[in-house]
Amino acid sequence: MKKKFITLLLAAILGTVFLTGCGSKETPTEMSETKAGETEALAESTETETAGGTIKIGATPSPHAEILEQAVPLLKEKGYELEIIEFVDYVQPNLALDSGELDANYFQHLPYLEQFNEERGTTLVSAASIHYEPFGIYPGKTDSIEALAEGAQIAVPNDATNEARALLLLEAEGLITLKEDAGLNATVRDIAENPKNLEIVEIEAAQVVISLQDVDLAVINGNYAIEAGLSVSEDALAIEDTESIGATTYANVIAVMSGDEENKAIQALIEVLTSDEIKQFIEEKYEGGVVPLF
Repeated sequence: MKKKFITLLLAAILGTVFLTGCGSKETPTEMSETKAGETEALAESTETETAGGTIKIGATPSPHAEILEQAVPLLKEKGYELEIIEFVDYVQPNLALDSGELDANYFQHLPYLEQFNEERGTTLVSAASIHYEPFGIYPGKTDSIEALAEGAQIAVPNDATNEARALLLLEAEGLITLKEDAGLNATVRDIAENPKNLEIVEIEAAQVVISLQDVDLAVINGNYAIEAGLSVSEDALAIEDTESIGATTYANVIAVMSGDEENKAIQALIEVLTSDEIKQFIEEKYEGGVVPLF
């Protein structure tokens, strides 16, 4: 009797185990679907973790910070917050980028960036060219280029990169001729021909616009002209051609630390800054004072 009871008990236990096993058993198709779902969920989770976040970018007020403000809602759509930190000089934004306080900056052209790296031992690089700000010749005491008198004064920026650019524009307008090999290193000492004996007055770039009332003409950086309320399309007597060496060489860039060029956040920023929406804003806002390069 006891043996029979034990036998029945064992049978009941085995049956329960068997039924439980059958109830939890998945077919190969069901197992595949489950794993696929888990993989998809993991991918979505990873994407959420890697996409988005805050991009800290340094910029000078005009036009750079103004352009970046237009990028804020466009980047938000891509999951990124854009924090714009304004600087009023050309040194601190590069130092802040080099120290890791910024993810990028937007204020300078490539020759300045390369010169900064050489002088400071930094390893900043251009991730993309966005725009250039054409140099213009603006009237001071004389209303036109044709009306320039013998010995007239023309103010130009006195720093190495900008002076050469200004002199190249004067050469393009037939006012002077530079030595053949001067190029982007040109200074007043490289003037080979000066038919009207023009006096080239070298002034700190930011101060050139202030000198307008004291000189006949002035060659002014695009950003300083904008800040002074000058319109390239209405006020300038001549501007750099889009195909000129000045325009192609002095493109304003998004600078990042070397190795960050392909960073997802930086690529999202570049995609937005080279979008049709930003292009339209630049063209309508600055009317030729800022020229998109995309």
